[in-house]
Amino acid sequence: STLGKLVPIVGPETVPHYNNNASALINGGAAPGFSSGQAVAAMERAAANVLPRDFGYEWTGITYQELQAGSIASIVFGLAIVFVFLILAAQYESWAMPFMVLLAVPLALFGAFVVLLLRGMQIDVYSQIGFVMLIGLAAKNAILIVEFARRRREEGLTIVEAAMEAARLRLRPILMTAFAFILGVLPLMFATGAGAASRQSIGTTVFGGMVAATILSLVFVPVFYAVIEKLRERGGESEPAAGPHHAPHQQEIEPTAEPVRLAQAAE
Repeated sequence: STLGKLVPIVGPETVPHYNNNASALINGGAAPGFSSGQAVAAMERAAANVLPRDFGYEWTGITYQELQAGSIASIVFGLAIVFVFLILAAQYESWAMPFMVLLAVPLALFGAFVVLLLRGMQIDVYSQIGFVMLIGLAAKNAILIVEFARRRREEGLTIVEAAMEAARLRLRPILMTAFAFILGVLPLMFATGAGAASRQSIGTTVFGGMVAATILSLVFVPVFYAVIEKLRERGGESEPAAGPHHAPHQQEIEPTAEPVRLAQAAE
């Protein structure tokens, strides 16, 4: 009692600190039907309106990683485009052919943005993953058309005929593979339960992109092929192999009017 006395008080067992400052940990998650990006934006607006001027906040855990990944999403997307271009250039042994395939990627991205907008969803890390997936999925449909048109062109068809026949004959394979994939991602679009927002985001992105890529690529990819192929042949990159419509010109050698006389040496 001479040194001190015990006084019961009520207080926290531990006082957490963050960067040597007293802090409080708040955990939360996005409500059903909302993405993590929308939840982060709502928390930032609430913090700006509620917290005093000398208070601050920092993101940790998965949200911190998501925000960090969002800053490099454009780099990852650009690298994916470059790698696909280089692989196609090596396969076709041409710098022009990959452009015909990669021009289908903006069509898929357009469809993804439209469907995300119609559903009121924002672009988050999961939709960005869907964008990277659409590079390969959209290129796959375009490759079917471009490769078939290239073979028909080598057989001797004109550029326009090769493009039109490729779009006509590749219609069924493209629709079969595309709709099989589209129906496969429908459950992701209408997912429920824990983590449903992430599944809805990636499902909506891929669904919209594949629908647009399937419909628009059948119209625009043959046009891209015809335009770029004409420019390529004018530039003299390579000439197609001769086919039945482009038989090589053969010059006939006419026999001479007078027979050739052979002088026989006298024995």
